[in-house]
Amino acid sequence: MPFSTVRNSALSPEHTVVEPLAQASAEEAAVPPWRRIDARLTQPRSARSVVLWLSLYLALAANWPLWKELARIGGAPSIYLPQIALMALLTVCGTVALLALVAWSRWMKPLWFAVVIVAAVAQHFMLSYHAVMDPSMLANAMQTDVHEARDLMGWGLLSHVLLVAALPAWALWRVRVAPMGLLSQAWRNALLLVAAVALAAGGALAMNRQLAPLMRNNVHLRYMMNPLASLYSAGAVALKPLFRHSRKLIPVSGGTALGASYAAQARPPLFVLVVGETARADHFGLNGYARNTTPELAARKVLSWRDVHSCGTNTLASVPCMFSPLGKAAFEARKDDYENLMDVLQAAGLAVFWLDNQPGGCKGVCDRIPHAFAFDQLAPEVKSALCDGDECLDDAMLRGLDERLAALPAERRAKGVVLVMHQMGSHGPAYYKRSSPDAKRFVPECKTNALAECSHAELVNGFDNSIAYTDRFLGKTIDWLEAQSGRYDPALLYLSDHGESLGEYGLFLHGVPYSFAPEVQKHIPMVMWFGPRMRERAGLSPACMEAGLDAPLTHDNLYHTVLGVMDVRTPSYKAGLDALASCRGPAPSASLAPSPSGRG
Repeated sequence: MPFSTVRNSALSPEHTVVEPLAQASAEEAAVPPWRRIDARLTQPRSARSVVLWLSLYLALAANWPLWKELARIGGAPSIYLPQIALMALLTVCGTVALLALVAWSRWMKPLWFAVVIVAAVAQHFMLSYHAVMDPSMLANAMQTDVHEARDLMGWGLLSHVLLVAALPAWALWRVRVAPMGLLSQAWRNALLLVAAVALAAGGALAMNRQLAPLMRNNVHLRYMMNPLASLYSAGAVALKPLFRHSRKLIPVSGGTALGASYAAQARPPLFVLVVGETARADHFGLNGYARNTTPELAARKVLSWRDVHSCGTNTLASVPCMFSPLGKAAFEARKDDYENLMDVLQAAGLAVFWLDNQPGGCKGVCDRIPHAFAFDQLAPEVKSALCDGDECLDDAMLRGLDERLAALPAERRAKGVVLVMHQMGSHGPAYYKRSSPDAKRFVPECKTNALAECSHAELVNGFDNSIAYTDRFLGKTIDWLEAQSGRYDPALLYLSDHGESLGEYGLFLHGVPYSFAPEVQKHIPMVMWFGPRMRERAGLSPACMEAGLDAPLTHDNLYHTVLGVMDVRTPSYKAGLDALASCRGPAPSASLAPSPSGRG
């Protein structure tokens, strides 16, 4: 046998082994990485391993606001890096513990993906507006209708959700979840939950010296742990009614009557209460703001109080509170619902009407009195000029106002009228939508709801234009009231529901929990105008009112001040909370004599 033949025959078995292996390695190398990952995903795995990996992913991809805030608070890497590590551990463990409750089978995939979407949306709003996902914020969001929510939507939100959710969406779609018996699955899930809680507790105890002061001094951090904060807050808001006793309505209007000034009145009073939206006291020219945002009000010589604070930092919290007789502390601690200012005025026999230009409505305050939306009954040409869909500029409330007034019961109108107008005001983030083109005095303004895309100057310009538009709206309302002077004694009170952050301390919009909300979200404007006869009717001293414009006031004063101005006697009235009680001197006639309740 030739040597070459022997050599070839000796190597042939080796070739039969090595060549296929080399070929397989070459083929594997030629497979794209995503195909290899896809192949690994399609291998059966337990539901617990899926939620574990999902929790790790969300901690990394959906908690950048928390990491940035910790870095801001810590200042130096040696301080904030250990804090970030600890908060990452707590976030992962908390998410694992939560998802362990639903780690059952492949049918849980839609629920897992929903958690991803919640985390992506929450991170977008935390990054864009520096919001925190506390129960108050979630409750306010659930009260937001499609028209208000539309301003918060946009390509920025969509792109952020796609960026965070695309990868887990593909992974959850492709992953194979191995089936397991119910009992076996249950004890394994319980073990995972206990392990996650134990690990979190151990980490918290080991770094308690750092964690305790951090969380005590920065309460908002607990509402930035994503998606835990959003899920907790949403659950708290949704489940709270189920564990709350059935509220009953407590009457406060018993014993209510009109005061002595109505006995021989030549004309009934017409009082307009304008509930502002998201206006800041420090952006009113009347209060010393560098820009003259309020020329119309200044020309009408109104009274402007400079130290007024809101009951809450969002509409849902503030509006019911400001109309309540209880005051902020008692209102927030109440176990039942109470009648409000509108109920008392109606019980006194006055004609009352609530006109709303907010899609979210009156938050229950007007439920028992006549009310309507500004959009209702508007002529098509008016809607075309003033409205974008069902969302209108505040001037829409002045259209058809005479007809709305005439439709109130004549016997009540003969005694007096109280009209509440609830503004759209400066509702963000689309501030540019809150003023008409001819009212835009400050340019260039931010023309998007993605505030991060605008400079601070553009953002402030848009907000100030909305304040200037409110000024013009209030000026027109005063002009309308003066036109009614032949039939009524008119007056107006304007008071905003809360303020707004425009980037101070990195915050935008409003809704930060009250205890640590910045001053700008609580410091609000309050303006009052009296027709001469209404001021005389109420026995008010102009000099005294001017001297008291720096007095500290809150929403707690609204209920009692309106009752005092309207001379409505009721047991719930407190002269000490009437902002004008000290200025109510001897009446010019017997019909204006002080009532026995002690007002004045």
